Amino acid sequence: AIIDLVTGRQPMSDATGRYWIVFNGEIYNFRQLRAELEAGGRRFRTRSDTEVILHAYAVYGEACVERLAGMFAFAIWDDAERRLFVARDRLGKKPLYYWHHGRLFLFASEPKALLCHPAVARGLDWSAFHHYLVFGYTPATRSIFDEIRKLPPAHTATLVD
Repeated sequence: AIIDLVTGRQPMSDATGRYWIVFNGEIYNFRQLRAELEAGGRRFRTRSDTEVILHAYAVYGEACVERLAGMFAFAIWDDAERRLFVARDRLGKKPLYYWHHGRLFLFASEPKALLCHPAVARGLDWSAFHHYLVFGYTPATRSIFDEIRKLPPAHTATLVD
């Protein structure tokens, strides 16, 4: 998060501890969305756009993404439902990379963070690597690493425990 760095520390939870969020980016319309949520009875502890996303998810569920204007990638854990929701902005300004094997799901804003985990292999996807060298990006969900994928722009995913 970029807004209110002092009180916007992450991971952030709601007051009940049910919802937890990690967020990379900036929500441009967070003030308007916050006012809407406050009018509906939501109470805020910070001035952070991170907390606005958290409350929007609590109220609107996965449809909260449709109300967000900005550059973002985030993950919200719903402890009561044992559900992880990840989302990425429409233009893909903020990346979200992931690795999934069996019951283990890892995600980060950069592949190098995933490579720190001992289960993640460092093998290259040579076709994606070639594409990156020629065009300056990797296609669709691929990364230059064979086992690491990226969530495409304007996409969400939900994992249930």
